[in-house]
Amino acid sequence: MTIKSFRGLIADDAQDTVVLHTNDGSMGYRIVKLDVIGTDPRTVNAEQMLKIYKIPQTAQSSTVDFSDQTLLACAFYESDNAASTIEGKTIIFDREIFNQDIYVTNYGSGAMNYYIELEQIKLDLNENTVATLKDIRNLA
Repeated sequence: MTIKSFRGLIADDAQDTVVLHTNDGSMGYRIVKLDVIGTDPRTVNAEQMLKIYKIPQTAQSSTVDFSDQTLLACAFYESDNAASTIEGKTIIFDREIFNQDIYVTNYGSGAMNYYIELEQIKLDLNENTVATLKDIRNLA
């Protein structure tokens, strides 16, 4: 099993693109790990929502809708600068296989660090076709 990792610092109300597409779509990916942390969790009050989508988003929000078939993952992060308050985070991700670029969004009270691990999967022709058709359908 090959694991590819991606990390970044995404601004508030922003979107990052993780480039994964290939010319023939023969390589698939599945999220195996997602983690987030604020830029300075010990001194900053924060409530932030990071989401990963299969298609670009026109606007960021804190709303989570699991009926949205383009949503691959979400992570809610909160921290409080009071010494007695523990930071919290909730992370949920789908095990769906995709073979196109993914889009990371952040909405909340500031920038957020993220770390994503993707399992790389060689797709046969049938799997490639199914994954590509799903991606095309999501763009329509």
